[in-house]
Amino acid sequence: MSNRIDYAKASPAGYKAFGGVYVHLLNSSLEKELVNLVYLRVSHINGCAFCIDMHSRDLLKLGVTVDKLVLVPVWRDAGALFSARECAALAWAETVTRVAETNIPDADYQAAKAVFRDKDLADLTYAISLINVFNRLSIAFRTPPAAAVKAENAA
Repeated sequence: MSNRIDYAKASPAGYKAFGGVYVHLLNSSLEKELVNLVYLRVSHINGCAFCIDMHSRDLLKLGVTVDKLVLVPVWRDAGALFSARECAALAWAETVTRVAETNIPDADYQAAKAVFRDKDLADLTYAISLINVFNRLSIAFRTPPAAAVKAENAA
């Protein structure tokens, strides 16, 4: 994978604007682990190697077990490994990310609304939207994952 441009350097004001949303989310009442699980799941759906690498590492730093980490793509089949709140967030992340396919049915909204307060649901949707943006930027500009850069430098 070759890096095309560094979008953050090419347009720092745009990057800073998205950074403002990121900071808002860090200060929200959403749990950091939950947000990072959502970031990881959305990145799986979109096939963003850079973000999968980054958010897997972030989750490990937060103390998430490898057992849980590797089952994020199949969270529905992971039994009690994911809490009801995490399952609701992951389901909402999937339907919002696949909006062109799902049109976000009322049943999906009601399921998320049953678990999250209005502010938390709005913030969760900001998080889902933000990672979708960063996935698209990283894929469009071929931002290499840290693991690939490390392997290339070691070679």
